[in-house]
Amino acid sequence: MTPEPAYRHGTPDQTGILLINLGTPDAPTPEALRPYLKQFLSNPRVVEIPQWIWWPILNGVILNTRPKKSAEKYAQIWMPEGSPLKVHTARQTSLLRNELAERIQPVPLIEYAMSIGSPSIGTVLSMMKEQGCDRILVLPLYPQYASSSTASAFDEVFTQLGGMRNVPALRTVRHYHDHPGYIAALAQNVRDHWMKIGSPGKLVMSFHGIPRSSLDNGDPYHCECQKTGRLLAESLELDSNQYQICFQSRFGRAEWLRPYTAATLEQLGKENVGRVDVICPGFVSDCLETLEEIAMEGKTIFMQAGGREFHYIPCLNERSEWINVLADIALENLQGWLGLKPNEAQLAQSRQRALSVGAGD
Repeated sequence: MTPEPAYRHGTPDQTGILLINLGTPDAPTPEALRPYLKQFLSNPRVVEIPQWIWWPILNGVILNTRPKKSAEKYAQIWMPEGSPLKVHTARQTSLLRNELAERIQPVPLIEYAMSIGSPSIGTVLSMMKEQGCDRILVLPLYPQYASSSTASAFDEVFTQLGGMRNVPALRTVRHYHDHPGYIAALAQNVRDHWMKIGSPGKLVMSFHGIPRSSLDNGDPYHCECQKTGRLLAESLELDSNQYQICFQSRFGRAEWLRPYTAATLEQLGKENVGRVDVICPGFVSDCLETLEEIAMEGKTIFMQAGGREFHYIPCLNERSEWINVLADIALENLQGWLGLKPNEAQLAQSRQRALSVGAGD
């Protein structure tokens, strides 16, 4: 068991909110990508292949070739402050603190962690306990539930709690793929984009892919993506021929969720669809998969196939509508945990009662 932080009687209850995102390497270099990819691709929820088959492939082939290629891609989208995913997640965390400070008092302790890389879930949970959190809401930044993302984040949280003697109360947010505020924020993002340059011939909604076998084995991710796409289309008043739901980031030779984004963009280019706009409703922060795979590679595929105009619509990032929704989701899941802060007299009285019965300070 890990040592418990020092405890003082009369300390007020502290509620915490832990935002979790997937993660990012510390630098756009092969040296930084290798441990990041190894941790990511070693997760049995991410790669559901027996280890005796997968480990030789991972350690003998992938980790000797992919880090250099991935580093080159990260270098194209790296921001002065660091990785876009980490930069946007940190900003969202800060903005959520500000938003909740305007709505409630006392404000919960709000931090973020990454399932892969830093800051790690274990490090942040320990820090939150040090600051007195005995109730923690875990809020993954994945709108749609998937075993490889949401459940992986929960796994790591539960593993860390398993090493604690004094385990805090825990609540988890499973998904918010059909939350009215989330759909409204997506729709407003698209409308703002179209207000500037008009609407396209086709709106492509690209979600991160997962193996087809995951769907066959009961993962709800595909259905939740379809519902998000349908609700967004309804909010934008689009006909079925005005939008397309598809899936990106295929890895390996196995079949993944179809239709594939790359093939879809190529086909739309060949069909002389003059302009497409692409949005990624499964990501709330821009990252490698949106900025490089879609905004760069996707554009090249479409244009080379005969398309004339391509626009990528950025993720929600720091948009005020999204921060408001994030606060709504947090408060909806904190019901019963938020109370008035005890005054100093109450704290002193509680501490004196504990000391009077022989409790340590």
